[in-house]
Amino acid sequence: MPEGDTIAKGQPPVWRAALSGLCPECGAPALFDGPVRFRDRCAACGLDYSRYNVGDGPAAFLTLIIGALLIVLALALDFAVEPPLWVHVLLWVPLTAAAVVYGLRVAKGALIASEHQRQAAEGRQVDQGDD
Repeated sequence: MPEGDTIAKGQPPVWRAALSGLCPECGAPALFDGPVRFRDRCAACGLDYSRYNVGDGPAAFLTLIIGALLIVLALALDFAVEPPLWVHVLLWVPLTAAAVVYGLRVAKGALIASEHQRQAAEGRQVDQGDD
């Protein structure tokens, strides 16, 4: 972050912005337009979210991590209780979908808040000129 680790007044910390979907500038709950889709801009302060490049990087890692954790839990349940297959389907399919969607919201919210607070931008070449 520029100027040390200070956060401007009104800006939520990265963890709070990520968990609650808050605007990284003013703290209004206006970051998402759908389950994991960003709004174009904040309705409260007008911050343009499209200038941040969050991308889909978190999606692959989260899906693999959440999938691995839920497989371990499903196998542990199966070894412990041996429920019928329909119990696994009713339990793990919605739990997986909810975990991936909420995980994406948190990861994307953390990335955009972190980019905003650190004033991250695309790299630019500086023309050195002929000395």
